[in-house]
Amino acid sequence: MKKLSELLPDFPLANDVLIKGIKTNSKEIQDGDLFVCIKGVKVDRHDCIPDAINKGAVALITAKDVEVDIPYIKVDSPEGLIDTLYRNFYDNPQNKIKLIGVTGTDGKTSTATIIQTLIGNDKCGYIGTNGYSCHKFNRPTANTTPSKDKLYQYLSEFHDAGIEYVAMEASSEAFYHHRLDNLVFERAAISNITSEHLNTHKTLENYIDCKKQLFRQVKENAYAILNIDDRHFEEIKNICKEYLTYGRNPQADLWIKNEELLPNHSVITLVYCNKEYCIDSPLLGSFNTENLCEAILTVLSLGYKMDEIIKKIPDCKISGRMETINIGQDFYCLVDYAHTPNGISRLLSFTKSLDVHRRIVVIGQAGERDPYKRHEVGKIVAENCDIAIFTYEDPRNEDLDQIMEMIISDIKERDNYLIIKDRKSAIQHAINIAQTNDMVMILGKGNETYQKIKNDVVYFNDIEEATDAIKNKLKQKISL
Repeated sequence: MKKLSELLPDFPLANDVLIKGIKTNSKEIQDGDLFVCIKGVKVDRHDCIPDAINKGAVALITAKDVEVDIPYIKVDSPEGLIDTLYRNFYDNPQNKIKLIGVTGTDGKTSTATIIQTLIGNDKCGYIGTNGYSCHKFNRPTANTTPSKDKLYQYLSEFHDAGIEYVAMEASSEAFYHHRLDNLVFERAAISNITSEHLNTHKTLENYIDCKKQLFRQVKENAYAILNIDDRHFEEIKNICKEYLTYGRNPQADLWIKNEELLPNHSVITLVYCNKEYCIDSPLLGSFNTENLCEAILTVLSLGYKMDEIIKKIPDCKISGRMETINIGQDFYCLVDYAHTPNGISRLLSFTKSLDVHRRIVVIGQAGERDPYKRHEVGKIVAENCDIAIFTYEDPRNEDLDQIMEMIISDIKERDNYLIIKDRKSAIQHAINIAQTNDMVMILGKGNETYQKIKNDVVYFNDIEEATDAIKNKLKQKISL
């Protein structure tokens, strides 16, 4: 807890008050909180002042005069004070922890999680799609990159847990909404850039510029970790002062010389500092080889040795990423977060190399998000699997029939797809029709535990639904 005068010492106060927390959302207000009236994407928080006071707010930061019975500070831009407020409230945790930013269209969660594993979760925390975690806790988050109020809170908790590094997914939307302003990163790593989130950024150039922002915020003389094979490599490289590269090009600092992709592991030959290393990785697919190398090079750049890194590679596992479900059925089932055209294409390309009978894919596309990729996703899936089942995926307030129409717009002449709007029913159908040695792939949500339907957030988890469907199928076989 801090007094309001401690949070904003440069502003005169008629009445001081003890602050227990800082909120920008009136719905989250608790007794003793300071309510900051920022302008949200859809809501002006000044309109929420009565609700905030009713919930227990004891002070306000506003951009206009208000008639209230609690202390308030009027400023030109409440948004401009957010960093100062949280830094002072949490005693500047961002200066006590070394931040590792991980960006890219695909692979952020995997790479950040691998970095944490290679360093050790007693020294390195993780923030991203799968929550925020270290050796002392594992908690969910609402966004890939959290809002500033949550971010400073998480960093403070990490510091209290004795954490030295935090590997954090740095999304383009986080930079677009200025959630990461004023942070300085010890390392910045990128996987790839393909077209995504154009509903927010409008153009690919704008999207790339938001990705570049991570590298503008890297500490002086600190390394950026770049994918030498990515089509935007030169563009990113040109804004980096110091950088290291990984990839399949022999000129890379960490060169992927060879890989053998197997159904349950990968055997990889890497070259680093003119020395070859043979690595047995539990991660599947060529894209995960690249994610692993991005993480390895990041950790090497921090002073860790290759030999000690290799010892920890068998421990690498990413929840909801190429996660297999095996409870005794005679077919394969995996759940993955892949939702971009590039991510889906690479995953399906990998499965083509496996000795399976049929490939059955369950997938949807999120509502109120980038509509331009929907037809591309539909085409990629239908052309690269035996049976495609299109379903909902966080439809929000968008018309589900419209989403489905966009997905199938380029494949209406094909006969290998069907639409089952209810995701639970779609997963059950995929499991029920699976035959011996088929592979069922449930894509788009990974290990997320929710669905956003209209204005509601309901509990839903693909892994649990698939597991239950397989159990029911096995029970039916026994009863027969």
